[in-house]
Amino acid sequence: MSRIYNFSAGPACLPEAVLQQAQQEMTDWQGSGMSVMEMSHRGKEFMSIAAQAEADLRELMAIPDNYKVLFLQGGASAQFSNVPVNLLRGKKSADYIYTGQWSKKAIAEAKRFCDVNVAASAEASNFSVLPAQSEWQLNSDAAYVHYTPNETIGGLEFHWTPESGDVPLVADLSSTILSRPIDVSKFGVIYAGAQKNIGPAGLTVVIVRDDLIGEAVPGMPVLCDYKIMADNDSMYNTPPTYGWYLAGLVFAWLKKNGGLSAMAELNERKAGKLYGAIDGSDFYANPIDLNCRSWMNVPFTLANDELDATFLSEAKAVGLVTLKGHRSVGGMRASIYNAMPEAGVDALISFMADFEKRNG
Repeated sequence: MSRIYNFSAGPACLPEAVLQQAQQEMTDWQGSGMSVMEMSHRGKEFMSIAAQAEADLRELMAIPDNYKVLFLQGGASAQFSNVPVNLLRGKKSADYIYTGQWSKKAIAEAKRFCDVNVAASAEASNFSVLPAQSEWQLNSDAAYVHYTPNETIGGLEFHWTPESGDVPLVADLSSTILSRPIDVSKFGVIYAGAQKNIGPAGLTVVIVRDDLIGEAVPGMPVLCDYKIMADNDSMYNTPPTYGWYLAGLVFAWLKKNGGLSAMAELNERKAGKLYGAIDGSDFYANPIDLNCRSWMNVPFTLANDELDATFLSEAKAVGLVTLKGHRSVGGMRASIYNAMPEAGVDALISFMADFEKRNG
């Protein structure tokens, strides 16, 4: 069976070279006589895997020494709670930027722990344009400012880093982590579910500045406390070992392929091609403002939505799958993370042109 092009928003495609290495090491990791899935997380074999993965991620993202890197469970959604639990530090409110479904969920969860000030919202534009920072109503006494750099469902993305002054900036970077270089020092906390650009579902990476740990809200579950997890090297309990291992393979693959600068060049080119095909057609459309379009998640609609099912069926027949848009917005969505080869984008564009010619 040949590999298909999987445009899923997550769990998403992984680099084929990574899958092949994992396959080769499945039953015997580097002569250990066992699979990584069978290893004790306290054993020297897995400890070496974990240490190398963290070292490679630190190198890729140029993470400063005064930041902890945590490999946790619970998905990014668990961090909707863990961020206020760890960052309120006696304060009563936090600022949130509302730009789509995932920031909406983060806001709803934070309201369980503090007063939430929605400092800016894209709702008036139906989440098609980001509010300019000059319009934000930030509170200088907020515990932190939270935003979602890329809304996976709607395809709305920040191509700039907000300024939050002395208030820690928190980012749910699930959809865009490792897709380009960023300045980690501008953030208090970065968190990301793995299943888009890092590895399989079940692992979450949290990058947190040292001064923001150690004052968790009293009475919270021990696994919510960043300091406890950091003090135990993310191994207070058994971590998602196989996901951590696969993430490490992805980090090594990224280094081998030129790092985040090379990924940025590739991702910008892939997105530019696809948006160009959409914009150059009267048959397809994208609702997002030109300056706020996601590199990672490209939603588009057909001029006649009665053709949606036919489009999806015919795309699947030629090996282009998981293109159906999220149920909340409809249409189509092509997620083109790091592991999606440029050839996959080219194949989609070719199919779209042919489908338009036959149905437009």
